[in-house]
Amino acid sequence: MLIIAGLGNPGPKYASNRHNIGFMAVDAIHRKNPFSPWSKKFKGEISEGELGGEKVLLIKPQTFMNLSGESVGEAMRFYKLSPKDIVAIYDELDLAPGKARIKVGGGHGGHNGVKSLDAHCGKDYRRLRLGIGHPGVKELVHNHVLGDFAKADHSWLDPLLDELALNADMLVRGEDSQLMNKLALAVGGTAEDKPKAEKKPAGQSHIRPARNNAQPKALPASGPMAAMLKKLLGKAD
Repeated sequence: MLIIAGLGNPGPKYASNRHNIGFMAVDAIHRKNPFSPWSKKFKGEISEGELGGEKVLLIKPQTFMNLSGESVGEAMRFYKLSPKDIVAIYDELDLAPGKARIKVGGGHGGHNGVKSLDAHCGKDYRRLRLGIGHPGVKELVHNHVLGDFAKADHSWLDPLLDELALNADMLVRGEDSQLMNKLALAVGGTAEDKPKAEKKPAGQSHIRPARNNAQPKALPASGPMAAMLKKLLGKAD
């Protein structure tokens, strides 16, 4: 069984905030896949379904962001799961808007929801970080994170969430790099593992093989040129 936890703050006031992209991602997965209606349990909203042939629990903690781990940790212990059975989806200031990264473990990067998950679940869960960009200066971070996505943001936000929802079964199968490529392409990027054009070895010219294969010309054995070369090279008769 896999728990997919989207992080955010509950209530209509926060629904469109950048900080709630985790909620938005889980809502998209719920819409586009066969899941049960939302119900309340584990201090959160949960929905059960199946992805890639495996049972999946979607959860949106209703504890507010800073206490997200209380909800996810309770679900993890109820089902006798471990951190490796959790995928947390949340916003990332240090990624450009529309960029996505996934990894196991790591630091919290100042994200209070992740701090809470670390405290209640352990650190070795998978972290799907969705970029919301940085406002540029520390003083603007709070308003940026708790501000709503701009209308222009939906040019990348909607295709990103749709692609994630349509390929959520890859999270179950552990096809993380393939999923990241799909998300990158959905927002107009390039597949990160796409083979790069083969480069010629450094310092070699395209005409070098021809030079290497050329046969040296024989020195003249007689005549004025031969005499001059013998004199220059210090050869005696």
